[in-house]
Amino acid sequence: MKRFYHGLKLAIPRRTFLKAAGATIGLPLLEAMSPAFARSKETTKLPRRMVAIQTNMGILPQYFFPEKTGQDYELTPYLERIAAHRNQMTVLSGVSLPGVDGAHAAERCFLTGTPHPARGGFRNTVSLDQLAADHLGNQTRFPSLTVAMSNENSTLSYTRSGAPIPAEKSPRKLFEKLFLQGNPSEIEAQVEAIRQGRSMLDFVGDQAKRLNKSLSRSDQARVDQYFTSVRELEQRMHDAEEWQYKPKPKVDARPPEDNTDRNAFVERSRILFDVMKLALETDSTRLISFFIDTTVIHNITHHGNRPEVLAELKGHELRQFDALNHFLTILNGTKEQGDSLLDRTMVLYGTCMGSANSHSNVNLPVVFAGGGFKHGKHLAFDTKNNYPLSNLYLSMLHRLGVEADSFSTSTGTMRGLEMV
Repeated sequence: MKRFYHGLKLAIPRRTFLKAAGATIGLPLLEAMSPAFARSKETTKLPRRMVAIQTNMGILPQYFFPEKTGQDYELTPYLERIAAHRNQMTVLSGVSLPGVDGAHAAERCFLTGTPHPARGGFRNTVSLDQLAADHLGNQTRFPSLTVAMSNENSTLSYTRSGAPIPAEKSPRKLFEKLFLQGNPSEIEAQVEAIRQGRSMLDFVGDQAKRLNKSLSRSDQARVDQYFTSVRELEQRMHDAEEWQYKPKPKVDARPPEDNTDRNAFVERSRILFDVMKLALETDSTRLISFFIDTTVIHNITHHGNRPEVLAELKGHELRQFDALNHFLTILNGTKEQGDSLLDRTMVLYGTCMGSANSHSNVNLPVVFAGGGFKHGKHLAFDTKNNYPLSNLYLSMLHRLGVEADSFSTSTGTMRGLEMV
């Protein structure tokens, strides 16, 4: 029997169980477990977001790492470029991804933490952003955005099966994808394409079910795993179909012009930062990965400690931190109900190599900003026996509300990092 109180349906108890044949299953949190007014309040809660950024040619450690630890660390030349956000960021040293080696091959594992990427038969695993998207992606038009400033097929994002997700490299195309509404015939064409994809999934699913009857138990388990993946993809496609009919947000910005100059990698990344900020501000997505390809300066990263080459490389990297400062500044300057967009957005900035000169994959330079953590310090770990950077990734998942016991090679959440 339904019970009402002052016109509102009463919440059912939070600890409600289903019992049958000796089995007891606890229900997840349902809307019916909260009164209507409480649900309405929850929908206005500001979302948490995440941006993960990797540059792939290392960062000169002598200009990045502070000597002192804690809150009284001195600003190094690179950190001076983002000094305006000192109290909104944490500097990390003595961290790496356990087992991730192989010099440049490590760039594909920055968000997955999968060990030994240079070995034969290597297979990657799910990236941090895509694991988060599996849990949160249906809340926005785009479950995640995979972006790259690159002339190659570079990406930071990988599916659960370890397949690379192609990145959008054109700022203009990214802008159009986010904000330009198609005409009715274009929308229907997009919906029909989604529906055709769902029909193919139904067909493959029926074939697999018939096959399943003749399989061994271990193969049946694999097929069950496949069914789960199919159902997840079907749900994503259903969500995508619904979003096609919803109007895209309007912004007071013009589509940016693409810059194809390979040497202008800092300027190109800055343009993409601007579009990424608009994507977050309009809540078009809450999860972004950004691969910044600096291969154009690869030769001078092997500097051999020659002063003139070091000076040239330092100049390029200083400008990279200027671009990062620009991104943090525009996030911080955008307000949401009293908070800044930076307060609500975790920004991870790092590299796959501690030293490109020696092709070292340990002691990674990392900055972690925003997202509602207690910042303003240098967290220094053992430079010889590094602390797992994957522990930070687990903390980031928890901040997003994803209940995970571990991620990749993590041994727990990040030590010394507290939420506000």
